[in-house]
Amino acid sequence: MSPRHTTAPAADRSAKELWESVIDLDEPGAMAVVRRALDAGLDAESVLLDVIAPVQGQVGEEWAANRITVAQEHAATAINDRAVAALARHPSVRATPTRGRITVACVDGEWHALPARLLAEVLKLRGWHVDYLGAQVPAPHLIAHLHRTGPDAVALSSSIATRLPTAHATITACQAAGTPVLVGGAAFGPDGRYARLLGADAWAPDARAAADDLARGPLPRPQPDHQAIDDLPHLADQEYTLVARSRPHLVRVVFTGLQDAYPAMRDYSDLQREHTAEDLSRIVEFLATALYTDDEELFCGFLLWTADVLNARGVPARSLLPALALLGRELKDFPRAAGILRSGADRLTSAPLTAAGIAE
Repeated sequence: MSPRHTTAPAADRSAKELWESVIDLDEPGAMAVVRRALDAGLDAESVLLDVIAPVQGQVGEEWAANRITVAQEHAATAINDRAVAALARHPSVRATPTRGRITVACVDGEWHALPARLLAEVLKLRGWHVDYLGAQVPAPHLIAHLHRTGPDAVALSSSIATRLPTAHATITACQAAGTPVLVGGAAFGPDGRYARLLGADAWAPDARAAADDLARGPLPRPQPDHQAIDDLPHLADQEYTLVARSRPHLVRVVFTGLQDAYPAMRDYSDLQREHTAEDLSRIVEFLATALYTDDEELFCGFLLWTADVLNARGVPARSLLPALALLGRELKDFPRAAGILRSGADRLTSAPLTAAGIAE
């Protein structure tokens, strides 16, 4: 079971101190906060999950609100990662493996490694032998590791929903190797809906819950004859495959058309035009993922989030509407894709999005 939390005020104070060091990019100060918390008796799991984890969450929120730059976000994340390393080296942190073996890895293409590392450290504290493979682990390398080490389970992490098709292939490959898969991270939805859809053996909303689940007993062994296509019969229409493969073409066509459909774009700087192309690429990528999962809410939620991010950067979020219209024109012969695009446009125009720059 997870440790009882009787030190919430102490954790809150430490989180505040860590945030101040992280936002100032004061690495020595951040390391000192972690050491002081442990020296004062705050248990290591609480430092990981009640101090470092919420500070990292705040880093992401500050970036989305345009209050810190991408460079600051990367530097802050690196400091938090080193804070985890400092904790692992502290004299009070002694964990002897008494349980089985768990492999912890990020889906290929997933570079947000800190959530997976936090889980790996928590599992070590709980007595597991942990193989932490880090970010962006290609499925063939992961499967080779499973065959070599024979773990009790794989804990697979992903924060970005567009990695779900890759996650599905990885889950299926691990199960085919006889290893059950527990998944976690924002990509799988706040309620784990995509974990169930993609056939994962278990899902946990956070590292503490994942460790608790693994402590209750072994995960069920996978069915050897399971096929990925069995989870998603709607893929038979080929819309996902065709949209995903044509993403570069779709981005070029919509980018060109936007210069007439959204005249303000003609005055964009080179950097703004580059960001516009990146935004269009993400829109198509999320559309493809929504087709893969057959869930228009995945796409609509991304659009609303993008609207808020654009507004925070001084870009009118209504610029998304002509992009969706142009994309819909290109995909008029794709019924599911066209329907998802219409739903996205409806959500942008009907939701109370004054803060996001849609409603005037």
